[in-house]
Amino acid sequence: MDETRKAKKTHSLSTLDMAYIALMAVLMAVCSWISVPMEIPFTMQTFALFCALGLLGGRRGTIAVLVYILMGAIGLPVFSGFGGGLGRLLGVTGGYIIGFLFTSLTYWLITAVFGMKLWSMLAGLVLGTLACYAFGTAWYVLMYAADSGAVGIAAALMKCVIPFIIPDTVKLTLAMLLVKILPQHIKIEK
Repeated sequence: MDETRKAKKTHSLSTLDMAYIALMAVLMAVCSWISVPMEIPFTMQTFALFCALGLLGGRRGTIAVLVYILMGAIGLPVFSGFGGGLGRLLGVTGGYIIGFLFTSLTYWLITAVFGMKLWSMLAGLVLGTLACYAFGTAWYVLMYAADSGAVGIAAALMKCVIPFIIPDTVKLTLAMLLVKILPQHIKIEK
């Protein structure tokens, strides 16, 4: 009976888990509003994504990302420029937001296999970001072609990925510093 109870406990979310998840989903929304306007704006959204995964771990971090995306899908203004709605997700740049799930799932898989070591956390975030870039770029090419005409992969990469590599690297570095420092001052259960 104890093993059954333990199994249920490991698969259920505690009130504290739900509070952490909600906090990180809100942090992603607030960070998406901090923006440098461009066709695809530079935001702090990926910083919050990296923090959510690093602080909460793969499972709860992925749930936080899913909650964030669902909040936007139902129309809450949680995306950059205070946008929201299915139209935003289904637009040319919506694939990068949906791609956050690929970042989360990649991180979860790598840290589940190799543990929550610094190198595996970094590898999970880097490979997850690459998965997000790949999905988002493929989505961009398809949606742009349906809306405005064909666009090449190279042009899409130059517009949607290349300008974001350095800012995302800086955000990832800052997030990892925070992930290492914050638990020393605040108890965060993983």
